[in-house]
Amino acid sequence: MQAWRLHGAADARLDEIPEPEVTAGRVKIRVACSGICGSDLSLYETAPVPVDWPHPLVGQSGPHVLGHEFAGYVTEVGAGVDGIPVGALVAVQPSYEDGTCAACLRGEPNLCEQFGFLGVNGGGGGFAEYVVAAAAKVFVLPAGFTPETGALVEPLSVALHAVRLSGIAAGQTALVVGGGPIGLGLLLCLKAQGAQRVIVSEMSAARRELAAALGADVVDPREADLGGFVRELTGGLGVDASFDAAGAGQTTFDSAVDALRKGGTSVVVAMYHEGVNINPSLLMITEKRVTGSFAYTRDDFRTVIDMIADGRLDPAPLITSRIQLADALEKGIHALQSTGRETEVKILVTQDLEGTQG
Repeated sequence: MQAWRLHGAADARLDEIPEPEVTAGRVKIRVACSGICGSDLSLYETAPVPVDWPHPLVGQSGPHVLGHEFAGYVTEVGAGVDGIPVGALVAVQPSYEDGTCAACLRGEPNLCEQFGFLGVNGGGGGFAEYVVAAAAKVFVLPAGFTPETGALVEPLSVALHAVRLSGIAAGQTALVVGGGPIGLGLLLCLKAQGAQRVIVSEMSAARRELAAALGADVVDPREADLGGFVRELTGGLGVDASFDAAGAGQTTFDSAVDALRKGGTSVVVAMYHEGVNINPSLLMITEKRVTGSFAYTRDDFRTVIDMIADGRLDPAPLITSRIQLADALEKGIHALQSTGRETEVKILVTQDLEGTQG
């Protein structure tokens, strides 16, 4: 089968490799659709996982297949697998946890000491024709789902986890700094949770336009004072919760914290590549809270599926382009590295599955 594997920094190759084999407790999936994530770009650019290092929960050295946002059709199940029929459309929660460390035992598996990702640390990935995953991580999707909406369950789970950590309640207000895939996913989840007003700060005109169509008040931080814009829309108080989905440095961090009302919560969802300065005294006298949000839990994943199924979430507007597997590097990763971020939100890698049951 064909699969995009990362051999080193800026060295992804469409390799011909053997199809993965099913073993007990696992499921083989013909990948139908995969999303390109910002972390895929970072992996491609820096290759932070050494090719010769096997993740302790996976035990495989690289080069590893890329892609962790995907959906597809079950082609085979291993011994002991129940409730996942051949032909079913499924999404895969791509996280690895050991289940035994202190974080896992206290119900925070996303903070596992040995956390990893399928599509990052080995075990296959979505930028391939087939993948094998543990049955416990495979979710049969309800009627009405397509491979495209199934592939968006993973990034929306990242967003929902952050929204839950913020503690925002129905009728409250929020600011999202950065209108990329996760930022707009935050907007969708905040609206689904009943947020009364969501402000999105974004420099791309196309992304601002989409955010506005999805119900946000939008602002270009280069053209207007973001703090003043937020205060004007919140009666001078500031928002109840803010989210840094840009991670661009001191400016976006400060914007998210400064926009909060007293006692509000700011959630860092983006991966920062440099440190920022924090004034602890300001946090002390305002009781503003700053926290991070990493990945998701099984409940987040299940809840996103339920929210899409009952109509509370509609991820389809986030899809801006569809490309073929062979074009994932040039029309996907390379495009996003250049001007693609100005116009794209979510690029999906789609595969033609002749004869596949759905």
